[in-house]
Amino acid sequence: MVDNFHHATKPPTFSFARSRMKTLFSLVESPFHPSFAALFQRLGIQETVFSTARNLHKALQQQAPDFFVGDFIYGWANNYAGTNLSNLDVTLVTLQRFAPNAKVIVFAQASDEAHVQKLTELFPVHATLKFPVSEQAMQAALEVT
Repeated sequence: MVDNFHHATKPPTFSFARSRMKTLFSLVESPFHPSFAALFQRLGIQETVFSTARNLHKALQQQAPDFFVGDFIYGWANNYAGTNLSNLDVTLVTLQRFAPNAKVIVFAQASDEAHVQKLTELFPVHATLKFPVSEQAMQAALEVT
C-alpha cells in the first residue's frame, strides 16, 4: 500500500478509546460496483474489498466490520432453486453470525427491486441503493445511524 499522506513534523495523535476508524467490507461481484475510496477516506472509513464471498467469510471470522456493501445478483438459474434467493444469502447469514451489528448496504439493478424486497424480508438490510449509485446516496446510507 502506498502512503500518499504527508505528515507534519509531528504526526497527529488519536485516542482510540474515543474515536476508532470505522471499517467497511465490500463484496464486489458486479462490473457496476462503483469505487467510493475517496468518500470512505473523507469519512474515516477503512474499506477492505473482496472479490469472492469465500475470502470475505474468512475475514469475517477475524474481524466484524461496521458496514458491509454487496452487489445483489438474483439467482435466476442457480443450483439452489428455492433455497437461495441471490448471491448474498450465505454472506448475510455469515454476517448475522460474526458481525450482527454491521450495517448492510445492498447495491442492485432497478429491475431486481422485487427480488431485493424478498431479501429484505429475510435479512436486516440498512439500505438498498440502485445502480448507478451516486456518492451522495452512499454517503447518506453511511451517515444514517
